[in-house]
This record gives sequence, C-alpha cells and structure tokens, in this order.
Amino acid sequence: MGTTITDTAPPARLLDLTRLVSRAGRVRTGVDRVEYAYLNRLLQEPVPLFGLVRTSLGYLLLDGAGCRALKRRLDAGDWPEPDVLGRLARRRDPRRAGAETALRASALARAIPATLGRMLRRHLPAGSVYLNTGHSNFSEQVVAALNRVEDSRIAVLLHDTIPLDWPQFQHAGSAQRFAGFLQRVAENADLVICNSEVTRADMTRHLGPPLLPKTVVAHLGVQPPAIGIPPEGPWANAPYFVVLGTIEPRKNHALLLDIWRELTPPAHLLICGARGWNNTEVFAALDAGITNVHELPGLNDAEIAGLLARSAGLLFPSHAEGYGLPPVEAAALGVPVLAAPLPVLREVLGDIPIYADESDRYLWASRIRQMAKGYRAQPDEADATQAGYLPPTWDSHFKAVLTLI
Repeated sequence: MGTTITDTAPPARLLDLTRLVSRAGRVRTGVDRVEYAYLNRLLQEPVPLFGLVRTSLGYLLLDGAGCRALKRRLDAGDWPEPDVLGRLARRRDPRRAGAETALRASALARAIPATLGRMLRRHLPAGSVYLNTGHSNFSEQVVAALNRVEDSRIAVLLHDTIPLDWPQFQHAGSAQRFAGFLQRVAENADLVICNSEVTRADMTRHLGPPLLPKTVVAHLGVQPPAIGIPPEGPWANAPYFVVLGTIEPRKNHALLLDIWRELTPPAHLLICGARGWNNTEVFAALDAGITNVHELPGLNDAEIAGLLARSAGLLFPSHAEGYGLPPVEAAALGVPVLAAPLPVLREVLGDIPIYADESDRYLWASRIRQMAKGYRAQPDEADATQAGYLPPTWDSHFKAVLTLI
C-alpha cells in the first residue's frame, strides 16, 4: 500500500464491521466473536477508530462515537424497525435492515461504491491502517478506495483456508470466491494475522513463499462466558453431551447421529447450533427423530455455558477447523473434550482433549460410553488432566498484533 507495517502507532485505524453488522440479531459464530473482540479492544485504544460497513445501499463510515453506538446496540440487541429504504433493500432480512437503518442515522459519512475512495480520503488521515477480521468486504473496490488514502496500510486476519482444502463442504462457488480473496490478500496486505501456526502453514502452502506477505501468529483469545441457567429437558439428572456449531457437513454431526441411532450410548446428545447447508440427510434424520438426540438452536452464550458445565463432555468430530473455539472454551470451563485429532487443536490444547479419529465410529462410541460413566453432576468437578488450564487471552493476542498495526 506504499508503506510497511512498523511498530509505530498509526494516526487512525479503520475496522471493517461489515460481517458483524450482517449478523445483527443472530447468535454470533466464532468469526463474529473475533470481529466483536477487535471492536471492543480498539475502542479502548488511544488511536482514533473508524468503522467501515458495506450495506445494500453503499458504504457507511463510522467515527469513534458511531463505533461505540454500534457496540452498545450489539450488546443490548437493540435494533430499530427498518426504515423504508431498509425494508426495500433487505426484504428477506429485517434484522440486518434494522441494523443498517440505525447505522445510517449515526454514520459520519456515506458513499455509493463509485465515491468510496473519495469518502475515505476526505475523512481518514494519511497513514491509517485498515483491518479486516471477518473475511467480508475485502474486495478490489475497497482496496482501490484505500489506495486513495495516502500511505494507508492493510492488515487482514486469516481464519483458515478451509474453502480451498475442503471444497466439498462449501456452498457452490465458495472455493472460487475464497481463492480470489486470498489472492487479494497476497497482493495487497501489509500484514496477515494468522490465528495459528497451522493457518500460517496452510496459507504458505497455497500462496508459496514468493507471494507471502508479512505474517504474525496470534492465538485467538478465549473468555469463558458466565455460566447461566441452562434449558431444561429430559436430559436433566442424566449424562448428556454437547455438540456446538452450525449443522453443516464439515462439523460431522452425521457421525454422532449414526452412533446414537445405531450404537445407542447411555446418554443424551444436545445439538446446539443453527441448521446450515448441504446437509439434507442429517436434517432428515433430525426431523424423523432419534432417541435421546435433541436439537437446541438459538441459545445464548450463558445458556450454552450452563449446559456445558453440567455435561459429560463436549463432542467435536469436525473434519477441519481454522482454530476450533468450542473445544478451547469447553476446556477453559473444565469440561472434558472428545475431538478429532486436528493439528490446530493439538497446537492450542495439547493433550487436554481425548482424541479419536473422526472416521472410526466404534472408537468414538467407546470413548463416549467411558465419558458417560465418568459423568460429573456438578460443574466444579473438573477433570484433573485440565486442572489449571489457561486458555489464550485477548490481551496476549493484541499484545502481539497492536504493535504492528
């Protein structure tokens, strides 16, 4: 972009908040949580903060006050009814329309795509750093607009390269779109923030050393949520397991449904997550009903933490992860974890989880039976193997990152 990333604080930071706004009113995914953590932390820094949001009607630029107002609304879940423009533009997504309505009222400036560069040049000081932590809105158009700001720099947080490594689990066209995104990162980013050494190695494998930008590895912070009151059901006072995440093929719910249907472990299975895509057989099995299997979408963090704390364990048979927040959060709560032996889990959690190959359903069934026998009825009876486990913190993450941006 014209200068290199240094340890000198920039005159301003521009955080892309498109992903977070697009998810307004929904339970946050792992990527959403990361973007929120950046918003929360950068609002506490002395460097001025701006926010960029792509909407159905163009772009909005938020100043520090606008970013704080957005955070307050995110925390409270307080979104107005959509205005006429919002209703017309987002007929199928009234929650996002309401969020965009609120932001239009508090925006420092607005721009149609053709004038985005002019807006950024007018309001951002030279040397500003643009941060993209959600993989959304990092387009050629945004890059060209940032080039209009003198000595601007770009930092991108890379979560994974799963769309290229596991295209069979993606929406149609996702692999091609991600390939374009990664190429733009290689050509334009002054710094790539990798959430793990595994992600950095995957990026290097796809780009090759000649195209590799400057990188820093910073594990994502985990702040265990407060333990709330869990929902009640037939699993009360009985062993139960939790599987947490969107119900999509990569997460491999099919393995667990097969085990509960065919091998009938002596425990309940609670599926916490919204239904995703490309999972017709799994959805059909859930609709037909499987004994002791319960679908619990839409729970908040405190309710999920309440379930986890009293569970026999978290099950995580995922085929691939960029980081794997659920096992880290479960371990931080002292909850046993049974997981596929993913390299990133070994990097972040070491030997804390019980590992079992996700293709071996009999091994998984055996481990589940063993864990059900060791069911702990109280949340303070943590397994000794993870006593004292300290998860990565956001303080350590930002200590590694903020000196470079």
